[in-house]
Amino acid sequence: MKFLVRLTTTFPAGLSDDERARLLAAESARGRELVAAGTIEHLWRLPGRLANVGVWSVRDADELHAAIASLPLWRFMDVRVEALASHPLTEGAAEPLASQPAAGGAVDSR
Repeated sequence: MKFLVRLTTTFPAGLSDDERARLLAAESARGRELVAAGTIEHLWRLPGRLANVGVWSVRDADELHAAIASLPLWRFMDVRVEALASHPLTEGAAEPLASQPAAGGAVDSR
């Protein structure tokens, strides 16, 4: 299954610079492991904040939860997840768009 995952990190007040640097280094290392394992397929930073959005590929929601919870910054994150389904306009779709009923129920035969 593929999921769109949005992660926003907010560090608590009073966190030392050393602890912040240690956590960021550990997060980067764990992220690289998830990329190498194929769990994180695509990842984009959201400029101006400590946030990203990515496409994660796992067997099910339980595996996704375990992967996200394995991140060292997990306890400081706001996590938003949406399950993804294939779209008929993209390669590998189960049924081409032209064979699906158009508005009104007619099949588009173009």
